[in-house]
Amino acid sequence: QVQLVESGGGLVQAGGSLRLSCAASGRTFSSYGMGWFRQAPGKEREFVACISWSGGSTYYADSVKGRFTISRDNAKKMVYLQMNSLKPEDTAVYYCARGRASYASRERDNYDYWGQGTQVTVSS
Repeated sequence: QVQLVESGGGLVQAGGSLRLSCAASGRTFSSYGMGWFRQAPGKEREFVACISWSGGSTYYADSVKGRFTISRDNAKKMVYLQMNSLKPEDTAVYYCARGRASYASRERDNYDYWGQGTQVTVSS
């Protein structure tokens, strides 16, 4: 059984920073790619960032490139999303997800386990 639990969301002013964390259960965490997605009210869930099993490959949505950084610690079974220079349009529920394979993927359908989400609100 795989469980993903996100934390670290909150309310922050524009220009501020937050660090999201995702704690994973399951013995094979290090074998899978991981991703972060977000969903704003009335919008589709969208890709934010992903990372391969080793951390050697990372990809970002154009809207967050240069501001967000995804990382992982396989020994601790953790995935992180460092978010800097936050904008009001970053406001959303952020979800951690486990990929179906070891590579990093931007495609939502390539993820089979999802966390419950953590709210990020950026005020202007």
